[in-house]
Amino acid sequence: MHENKMRLLQESISKLLRRDATPNLKKVLTKIHPADIAHIFRYFTIQEQKTLLSLIPDLERAADVLAELDPDSWPELADLLDRDYLVSVVHQMADDDSALFIRSLPDTLAEDLLTEMHDDHSDDVERLLAYDEDSAGGIMSTDVFFLNQDITVKQAIEKLHDAQDYEMVFYVYVTDEHNHLVGVLSLRQLLTVPPHTKLSAIMSTNVIRVRVDMDQEYVAELVAKYNILAIPVVDEHGKLMGVITVDDVIDVMRDEATEDILRMAGTTEEELLLGFRSFRIARLRLPWLLMTLFGGVTTGFLMWMFKATLEQAIMLISFVPVITGMGGNVGGQSSTILIRGFATGRIDFGSLRQVFFKELRVGLIMGSVCGVVIALVAMSWHQNLYIGLVVGIAMVAAITVAACMGVIVPAFFKKVGIDPAIASSPFIQTANDITGILIYFGTATIFLRLLI
Repeated sequence: MHENKMRLLQESISKLLRRDATPNLKKVLTKIHPADIAHIFRYFTIQEQKTLLSLIPDLERAADVLAELDPDSWPELADLLDRDYLVSVVHQMADDDSALFIRSLPDTLAEDLLTEMHDDHSDDVERLLAYDEDSAGGIMSTDVFFLNQDITVKQAIEKLHDAQDYEMVFYVYVTDEHNHLVGVLSLRQLLTVPPHTKLSAIMSTNVIRVRVDMDQEYVAELVAKYNILAIPVVDEHGKLMGVITVDDVIDVMRDEATEDILRMAGTTEEELLLGFRSFRIARLRLPWLLMTLFGGVTTGFLMWMFKATLEQAIMLISFVPVITGMGGNVGGQSSTILIRGFATGRIDFGSLRQVFFKELRVGLIMGSVCGVVIALVAMSWHQNLYIGLVVGIAMVAAITVAACMGVIVPAFFKKVGIDPAIASSPFIQTANDITGILIYFGTATIFLRLLI
C-alpha cells in the first residue's frame, strides 16, 4: 500500500515538473513527510532534485529532506545548489546531521560552507568534525539538555518549558558546577516528587555513558543491550559533551550490518558508489576471488598427491564435491552465527569456549546424520560396503571440523583486530575445502586395501 502511494506521488510530481507548475509543486511538497520526499527523490535526476528541494518553502523542512537523502548524492546536489541557499538550509539541520553532510563534501566546498556559516552552530559542527566519523563523538549531537544538580525539581520543570529548542529530551542529564556528568533523571521522576527536592537527592548516579572516542558499533550495542532511547557522551574527564539518540543508533546498526554483509560477500560499500564502472568494481572483488582460486589450486594439488589412492579406487572421485560442499556450507553457517554474535554483543571471548563446544556438538550431530545418509547412497551406488564406510566417516569428520573452523577463524580475526566478516566467505571456504580433501583421501588411504 505504501509503495503504491509513493509511486502515485512520484508520477504526480513528475507531471507537475514537466508542466513547470511551480505553485502546485510547492503545495504538494508542503503536504508530504520529509522522509517520503527523500524516498521519492531517488526517481529523479540530480538536476530535478535540486529544483524540487529549492521549491520547498520552509527551510527547516528542506533541511529535514536533505538530511534524509542518500549521503552518496550529497556532494553532487550541494554543488548544484545556490551557495547562500545551501548555507541557510545547513543552518537549519541538527548539528550532527550538518557535520555528517559537510564531511561528505569535497574539502574546498566544506571549508567554504563553514566559513560562510561562521556562528555558534558552525562552531559545534567543527567540533564534531574533529572526531573520527565512526566514533561516538562523530555521531553525537551537542544539542543536549542538562541541569545542575543543585537546582530544585520546581526549577527543573520551569527550565523544561524552554527545552523545545533541543532535538529530543528523553532523559534529564544532571551535571556538577564543572559540567561533569553526575546523574540522570526520567521525566516521570520530576513529576512525582515534591517541588523543593534537589535533583542531587533523586537522580540516579549509575549513568550508562560512552566516551567521545568509543567506536560507534559499541555504542549501538550498549543502546540495544540496555534498551535506552539516548546515551550521553563524555570526554576523558567525564564532562558532558553531547548525546546520541536512538535514531542515530538505528542508522549505525543499518550501516554496520550493510558493511558486514558486503564484506561477507567479498566486496565493500565502495562498489555501490562506483555505479557501472566495471574495471574498478572488478578490482575490488578480485582479491577475494583470488583467495578462492588459491584454495581451489591447493585442493587440486592435494588430490594430485593422493593420485595413487584415486588410481586404485576411482569411485572415490564421485563424492569429492559432496564432502567439500557440505563442509563449506556448515562452516559458513557457524561463522555467520559467530560474526553476528560478535556484532550484537551476545558473544564475546568469555563465552567463546561454550560457543566452540556447542558448534562441535552440532557438527557431530549433523555430520552423523549426513554421514549415514551418504554412506547408504555410496554402498548402494557402488555395491561396496567399504566405500560407504569411508565416505560416511569422512563426512562426519569433515562437517565436525568445518563447524569448528567456523568458530576458530572469525575468532582469530577478531582477536588480531581484523573485522571477522571478511573471513566468513573466502577463508572459511578455502580452509574447509583443504581440510575436507585431506580428511576424505586420508581416510580412503587408510582403508584402501579394502576398497580394491
